Amino acid sequence: MDENSTVKTGHRRGARRARIGGPLAVGMIFAAVAIALSLIGLWRESNLTLRNVALAITLGGGTWGLISWAIASAVRDVEEDVASRRDRNG
Repeated sequence: MDENSTVKTGHRRGARRARIGGPLAVGMIFAAVAIALSLIGLWRESNLTLRNVALAITLGGGTWGLISWAIASAVRDVEEDVASRRDRNG
């Protein structure tokens, strides 16, 4: 291949680390807290089986993560709307 046939994209080669921010980070934090609290509760009740751990991760982490992500996304969207209205109104 000659140098005219390649497309320059401006991206550096190699692995780039993606940053997780905003609503996704909020959802992951709340999911981790819910999983930890569920596992602590199962351990205290001596009911730590594989099935219960899987349910704690799926139900506890999944629901808290999803709901907190949705709320954080809605808050971000509302804040962007308010900021854009301020810019239009002066």
